[in-house]
Amino acid sequence: MASLDTARPVSARPALPRAYLFWLVGTRASLLGDAVLHFALGWAASAHGGGTGALVLTAITVPRTLLLLVGGAVGDRFGARRVMITGDAVMLTATLVLALVGLRLGASPWLLVVVAVIIGTVDAFYLPATGSMPRRLVGKDQLPRALALQQAGGQIASLLGAPVGAVLVAAAGLTGAAVADAGTFAIVLVVLVCVRPAFDVERSPRGEGLLAGAVDGVRTAVGDPVLRPALLLTAAAAGLLLPVVSLLNPLLAREHGWGAGTAGLVAGGQSLGMIAVALVVSRRGTMSRIGRGAALGLCASAPGIAAVALADTAAVAVAGGIVVGAGSGMFACHIGPLVLTNIPDTHLARVQSLLVLVQSLALVVGNNALGALADAQGAPLAATVCAVGVCAAGITGLVLKPIRRLRRK
Repeated sequence: MASLDTARPVSARPALPRAYLFWLVGTRASLLGDAVLHFALGWAASAHGGGTGALVLTAITVPRTLLLLVGGAVGDRFGARRVMITGDAVMLTATLVLALVGLRLGASPWLLVVVAVIIGTVDAFYLPATGSMPRRLVGKDQLPRALALQQAGGQIASLLGAPVGAVLVAAAGLTGAAVADAGTFAIVLVVLVCVRPAFDVERSPRGEGLLAGAVDGVRTAVGDPVLRPALLLTAAAAGLLLPVVSLLNPLLAREHGWGAGTAGLVAGGQSLGMIAVALVVSRRGTMSRIGRGAALGLCASAPGIAAVALADTAAVAVAGGIVVGAGSGMFACHIGPLVLTNIPDTHLARVQSLLVLVQSLALVVGNNALGALADAQGAPLAATVCAVGVCAAGITGLVLKPIRRLRRK
């Protein structure tokens, strides 16, 4: 993996704004609470059978997917901070109601589905808004470090979410998890009320309809010579890189007879690799040619995927997981600021919504295609296809001039 740019002394880099750090702590706490609640919802739904579990997951995914582009248009029209405050208030109310109703009536399927629909709907508006907030709180020169720190915090929250959720569910059931999540929403709500954007960005015209605004966001991203290939690289990473640990790793572990513990170690290794790279970037900054850094991240992850696919021992698979995480962390820490610094001020939330939508759709296609290939030909072949595809995507990024020549701002 290429070394990061160190032209400027570390001591010369100014500290990140205090407002951004407060916002980051609040949102990462909320992300941990969300991970806990998602685990609790899945556990509660599993008591009613696989059909109910699938229905709950679908109830989150469908409204989020259908409303994402509209949610981005709302964020650009009314302001990301206002959208986030509204979303946190709705979720604080919803989680408290879930805790109360669940305590009195139990975790019935209809209750789980209703809560899932609320989560998916709020996510459609909240995710584009929160994705655009770093640009509103941090100057462009500090944005790569800020996003890397955000990436590290997100990975830590995801890593802790399932075990913390398991402990809470075992101790206090779904009600306990809902109360804990409500507490994190209260924290971030207070933070958002106190923190105001330091950088004014132009909003979309008030006379523009939300649907027209959503379409204009897609048109802007697709027509931009930098954003278009960046979205394609993001789709490749989502469809070929993310399924390696979440989908193929458990299948590979079962084929080798390693058990769930080894699969968990490989997943943990990936998280460890991502966190380590994100912390380095948050401290030292990205490569000066930020587009090249994103492409090299994809290339660097390919050997790790191959190691996971072809490993004959658990130790090799875990080492491969760490390499996958390091490569994917390098990609994420470079592609994030690359996209965010090239979005017009009037389209911040809309392009963020398209970015989330592209990742979601690519992940759905990738999971299903790779799952079918693993069933037909085995998980090692499916993972090998991922390694080749990710490497090809990285090489493509290195060849494309808009990506290869792009420097950080």
